Amino acid sequence: MLILSLATIFTLAILLGSGVWIAFALIGTAWIALAFFSPFAPGPILASDFWGASYGWDLTALPMFIWMGEILFRSGLADNMFRGLSPWLNRIPGRLLHTNILGSGMFAAVCGSSAATCATVGKMTLPELERRGYDSNMAIGTLASASTLGLLIPPSIVLIVYGVVTEQSISRLFMAGIGPGLMILALFMCYLVVWSLIRGNRQGLTGQDESSVSLAQKLRHTLELIPILLLIGGIIVSIYGGFASPTEAAAVGVVLSMLIARWNGSFGIGIFRESLFAAVRTACMIAFIIAGASFLTSAMGFTQVPMQLARAIGEMGLSPTMLLVALTLLLLVMGCFLDGISLILLVTAIIMPLVSAAGFDLIWFGIYLVIVVEMSQITPPVGFNLFVIQGLTGKDIVTITKATLPFFLLMLAAIALMHAFPQIALYLPYSMTR
Repeated sequence: MLILSLATIFTLAILLGSGVWIAFALIGTAWIALAFFSPFAPGPILASDFWGASYGWDLTALPMFIWMGEILFRSGLADNMFRGLSPWLNRIPGRLLHTNILGSGMFAAVCGSSAATCATVGKMTLPELERRGYDSNMAIGTLASASTLGLLIPPSIVLIVYGVVTEQSISRLFMAGIGPGLMILALFMCYLVVWSLIRGNRQGLTGQDESSVSLAQKLRHTLELIPILLLIGGIIVSIYGGFASPTEAAAVGVVLSMLIARWNGSFGIGIFRESLFAAVRTACMIAFIIAGASFLTSAMGFTQVPMQLARAIGEMGLSPTMLLVALTLLLLVMGCFLDGISLILLVTAIIMPLVSAAGFDLIWFGIYLVIVVEMSQITPPVGFNLFVIQGLTGKDIVTITKATLPFFLLMLAAIALMHAFPQIALYLPYSMTR
């Protein structure tokens, strides 16, 4: 088992480090494991897994939600959110810095992409916050961290991928992401309030009071939020109430996103074509990675590595808490070198027998896994949100990483709270209409 494990890790590291596409790296690793360490022929298993991973009905929701996000990404939604949220936030300590947190949370709910949320909201808020005298480090930290919630707040592309490969209900996973997502948003906002009261206000890092906007203006700007709130609420309520499957809700979401974009005056044949092609490219890339991960999962099953690894760790007598700590450290290290979807697919291919043997609820574990992946989005050297912020601001990675450190620690606190109180994630999915 030791030789096979080392060979697998070494092969995967070499392929990923040499710039090979992630899907090909997974396929190559699985092929070598089967060819040299098992009596089974890799070819038929590869063909079977590629077919099995590509025709599932649940996977249909993936390109639809991606397309919905691409349409809204190009529709000027972030501009509407800033105008709608900012008049109401001036009396809260931290003032307009909260627009990064709330705006990212709202856009994440309809986009599902961390990088797209960061880029879209950042283009709108960062120049405005800098012009109004807000602390640049806190603006960067709130944006980079809150935009990771695109992976957690439904509809989430990562949760769809996890549900497909682990055969868990995507509807329940979507519902499970709501409680932890709102909890993390609340933790971020509470930290911002405390920082403002202790340091920000005294040092003039939270801009000027702009609460003189009339009530009529506030209401007029708030009306611009109604379509997107209805879209988010409609998707969540339809899935929670059992009125629609995630795939059906995704199809309706695409149509409604086109209507919202049209209502916003920024939808035409050009945006339709650009969003469709972008969604096809992204969906094909993810589907190819899923197929490669499925082949690696089968290879690991035939070579018995996950079962032997689970047995070996089980014999160490680790408590569930200590096992969770060990897994978190391992996943954070792996997340420094892999993107979120690849990390989830690789983890589910190797450690799911261990997770099941430890007695973790697989719905709960999926949410935990996504939160750890969120944390990897703001950890160097492959923290995608860090690169997006660098492109928007021109600041160096070290400065951006320091700005996100408090929020990284808050995410660790969120995992601890979710472990202590599992119902934060499990109440909604197990109370929803079957």
